[in-house]
Amino acid sequence: MTLYAFGLNHQSAPLAIRERVAFAADAVSNALLALCRSRPATEAAILSTCNRTEVYLSATEPTQVVDWLATYHGVSPNELSPYLYRLANDQAVRHAFRVASGLDSMVVGEPQILGQMKDAVRTAASAGTLGVTLHKLFQKSFAVAKEVRTTTQVGAQSVSMAAAAVKLAARIFPTIAEQKVLLIGAGEMIDLCATHFAAQAPVRMTVANRTLERAQNLAHRFGAEAIALRDLGERLHEHDIVISSTASSLPIVGKGLMERALKQRRRRPVFMVDLAVPRDIEMEVADLDDVYLYTVDDLAEIVSTNLDSRQAAVQQAEVIIDTQVGQFMHWMQSRDSVPLIRALRDQAEAARTVELQRAERLLAKGEDPRAVLEALSHGLTNKLMHGPSQALNEAHPDDRGALARMVERLFRLSR
Repeated sequence: MTLYAFGLNHQSAPLAIRERVAFAADAVSNALLALCRSRPATEAAILSTCNRTEVYLSATEPTQVVDWLATYHGVSPNELSPYLYRLANDQAVRHAFRVASGLDSMVVGEPQILGQMKDAVRTAASAGTLGVTLHKLFQKSFAVAKEVRTTTQVGAQSVSMAAAAVKLAARIFPTIAEQKVLLIGAGEMIDLCATHFAAQAPVRMTVANRTLERAQNLAHRFGAEAIALRDLGERLHEHDIVISSTASSLPIVGKGLMERALKQRRRRPVFMVDLAVPRDIEMEVADLDDVYLYTVDDLAEIVSTNLDSRQAAVQQAEVIIDTQVGQFMHWMQSRDSVPLIRALRDQAEAARTVELQRAERLLAKGEDPRAVLEALSHGLTNKLMHGPSQALNEAHPDDRGALARMVERLFRLSR
């Protein structure tokens, strides 16, 4: 059995490709069951975020996974293949450790990915596709991430996507304190954005969400207004800054809706950031005058501004990860020996049972106990030594030396 990681991320694929293979949160369980039923994998977990879609699996024949991923999302395998990375064994392990530690993120050191990976593990566990190997991989990934964050400064100067959105908005408007902010969604990313924009004391903040209660809970913490998503058409024009991050599979803000909002705004500019994958805002909206639309990929330049100052910490983290990869691979290799060890012990147990039963019969007949014990010990010795002795006697002359050294090592002999 081999460990694999298949996927694409912000480094290997453009947003237009990533959004086509993103998994909705409520679809992951069924996707995992479908993947394991189709037999490419015995264990599987799916990590799908705005910057990556990855499938981790334990399998003997993983080549079908690429076809499965493409078919599941209605994408041609040939179209998807150039953007995919395929990692096996130690490379897959290293990748998982780097992802959990935030080293593979657009925002180096960002902590959100760790929570997203834990969610992916919980989903796989609930679906029944998280076996011993993947469970061990992810638990080790979380431990490595903790070590990296506590012993290095990787995340100390991390610029989050939310903070980057504020910086971009400051380029468009003289001051955010005079603007009205609309946040679409109520998840973790919108929560972060609300925190950063609230610190700029805008004129007003509004949270729009499909579930009004969730919008109200978030809005209450920041003194904002909550509205239902169905009211977006009536309220969109009131806002100068729009940040969207939902799990919707279809765009929420279309070009027509935005054109009507601009008309009501009398062409006053609107700054928009779409942090969702798939996108919440139709890409054609960017073609409208007076709209400044940015996607997650557009934030790359800003979030990388502190990269140079983190390079020393990143190098320290890579050393930690390399060491832990070696330890994990040793564990995996030792698991490969489990069936052989079990068979060896079963054979020894069978020999013990036979000799014990013979001894019991002799004792029942009144035989001398010492003679019975002597026969028992000789019988066990002969049975356990028969295999190695026969292998040495029958070995080809070219192989006998290597076999002899192996027997010496196995039985800890010294000559």
